[in-house]
Amino acid sequence: MKKMTMIQHFSELRRRILWTVLVFAVAFVGGWIVSPYLQEFLTMPLLNVWESGSLLYTGLADGMLIQFSMATLFATLIVLPFALWQIWAFVVPGLKKNERGIILPVLVMSPILFLLGAAFAFYILFPIVFQFFVELNETAPVPSVLMPAVRDYLTFAIGLLKVFGIAFQLPLILVLLNRIGLLPRSQVVKMRRYAIVGIVIVAAILTPPDVVSQVLLALPMWALFEIGILFMRRD
Repeated sequence: MKKMTMIQHFSELRRRILWTVLVFAVAFVGGWIVSPYLQEFLTMPLLNVWESGSLLYTGLADGMLIQFSMATLFATLIVLPFALWQIWAFVVPGLKKNERGIILPVLVMSPILFLLGAAFAFYILFPIVFQFFVELNETAPVPSVLMPAVRDYLTFAIGLLKVFGIAFQLPLILVLLNRIGLLPRSQVVKMRRYAIVGIVIVAAILTPPDVVSQVLLALPMWALFEIGILFMRRD
């Protein structure tokens, strides 16, 4: 394979960055168009358990700001796999065969695990947590009207989706550290009880202050930890 000069490397990198920016821009336009449907989709878990509820716009610019944030979110989700592929195509010529065997599965599995984590939060956690919050507020000991702001709700919901998406990267991190020789499997097995305690603490920090959501994050993280051990190489 012919070696590229430094100028050629920078030229290729610039080309790949420009393509990524172009894809993001096109996806942003598409996201701007579909943002009302995306907002409706994200609010569905709350309104499904709160049929008489409604959300509040607190400012004149809320509609535009929310549409902008939804378009940005949509564009990010679309461009991320493309950007990962561009990174892979740029670095793969300089990688050895064993390095390719480590990095490629990571690039493929990372978005998949993120989507699995977000789907778990959306379809399993959200209905339980939102039902809990709605009932808690509606049975308040003082007269109250529950009308959460749309921006606050979306920030909260998207934040939880990100937390679960990142948390589901745990087995991938364990396997990656093991394959590059930084984390022996026997050491992970010995530290299992401490890891479980750490998972519980992390779940308590990253989730809302209710036991249900903390347990619903801690249990899958524990399961993913055990799955990660299964795929680690034996010492």
